[in-house]
Amino acid sequence: GKVYLNIRYGAKIIEFAKGKTAVEVSTADELIKALEIIKAAVEAGELDAQIEQASGAVRAGFGK
Repeated sequence: GKVYLNIRYGAKIIEFAKGKTAVEVSTADELIKALEIIKAAVEAGELDAQIEQASGAVRAGFGK
C-alpha cells in the first residue's frame, strides 16, 4: 500500500539529498502534500543545483 515518488529531469532521477531519490507516501493525501512541498522547493530554487546537474548529464548524453 505504499507509493515511492521519483522526480526526473529527462531520464535522470533528481536526488533530494545525498542518496535520497524517492519520497514514500501511503495515501493520496500524503502524495498531494509531497507534491506541493516539492513544487514549493522548486519555485524557491532549492533544487536548482540538482536540476542543473541532471541537465548537464542529459546534455552530455546528446554529444555521444
